[in-house]
This record gives sequence, structure tokens and C-alpha cells, in this order.
Amino acid sequence: MSRASLEKKPADVAAMFDGTAERYDLLNTLMTGGRDRRWRREVVRALAARPGERVLDLAAGTGTSSVPFAEAGAETVACDFSLGMLRVGARRQAGVQGLSFVAGDALRLPFADGSFDAVTISFGLRNVADTGKALRELRRVAKPGGRLVVCEVSHPPNALLAFGHKTHLRYGLPLLARVSSNPDSYRYLAESTLAWPDQPALARLIQDAGWGNVRWRDLTFGVAALHHAVNPG
Repeated sequence: MSRASLEKKPADVAAMFDGTAERYDLLNTLMTGGRDRRWRREVVRALAARPGERVLDLAAGTGTSSVPFAEAGAETVACDFSLGMLRVGARRQAGVQGLSFVAGDALRLPFADGSFDAVTISFGLRNVADTGKALRELRRVAKPGGRLVVCEVSHPPNALLAFGHKTHLRYGLPLLARVSSNPDSYRYLAESTLAWPDQPALARLIQDAGWGNVRWRDLTFGVAALHHAVNPG
């Protein structure tokens, strides 16, 4: 398996996720102590997909995060650039109505302008080589007034919690990596989390990409954060 670095070369990142596709959801659960499931429920509530809407779930991987939108009655597109993840997702979610899988690069989305009522990305934005460009692409494919929800790892504002979080990333995850069949995935995800901007900095990136009404709230004391925005058109 390719070892992705913080340069985030698309081929390396895609190859890494291809290699973890079958166990990706388990990997997320182990890394977060099961909190990822609660965070994804918060995304579902924040996006508030409605019947008849069209939703883009970018970096959807196996489509686990996409299923609730389809079950809410929205026509949902699970998009990812890892073909391995998409193959696993298409097999696992084969019976879900209103859910389709599309291969696509976050920096060159294969959709027309104004295609979606709502767009979302969970734990995938930090894997993109150009965060600002990806946010602009998401805005391009969102309708005027379209909603954006970004769920991503973050940094606890409390100094003591921040120290514990960093210690877990620097030492706890490497211990998991030693007993994992995909140790490079753990190392990359830990490194990318430590290097990711904090909540206000990400809010500025979203605003700079042209989104309006940008706001955020912390999840689990700031270990993750949910950013909301609206496409002003």
C-alpha cells in the first residue's frame, strides 16, 4: 500500500484508501473510540435533508455517511476518488433507494453548476491537496441558497484537553498502528489531524471560498467540529 504524506498527492492518498476500503469504517471507529457514529448523526441533523432534494456527500468512501440522506428521501450522490472505497460501498449499500456512487476528484467535481440543494464532506477535507479549491468546487455545484456542512477533526480549545488529544495522536495511534494490517493509514491520519487548522481558521477558509453565513460548533469538546455555511448565489 502507498504511504500517503502531508503533501497529499492524489494518487498516494487514493491508493492508501483503496487498501483500507474493506476495514475503513472499523478504522474510523477504532481511531475515535466510537465517537464517529455520533458525529455522523450530528451531520445528518445539521444538513436536514428533505424529500425531493439532491444531496452531494463528498469523500463518502463506502457510503456509510450517505445512507441517512437517502433514507430521508433525498436523491443522494456518494462521491469519492478511491475506486476501492466506491466498490465496497456499492456492494454494501446495494439495497438503498435513492443512493448512487460516482467517482470524482474534489478539485474537479464531475457535476454541473448548481446541481445540489446541499453538499457535505465528513473527515475528507483534510485529505484534499487544495482545501480552498475544494471548497470553491463545492460552492460551484451547490444551488444559490444551498447548504454546506463540513464535519472534520479539530483542536480542543481547552489547553488540558488539547494536550491529551495531541498525546493520543502522537503516541496512542502509533501503538494501534503496530498491531494493524494498515499501519501507514494510522500514521497518516494522525499526522494530518495534527496539521489541520483549528475551527476559526477553517471558518475563514470557507468564507474565503465564497460561502456565507459561516458558523461552527464543537463536537466532543472540540476533538471534531461541525462547520455550516450557505451559498449566497
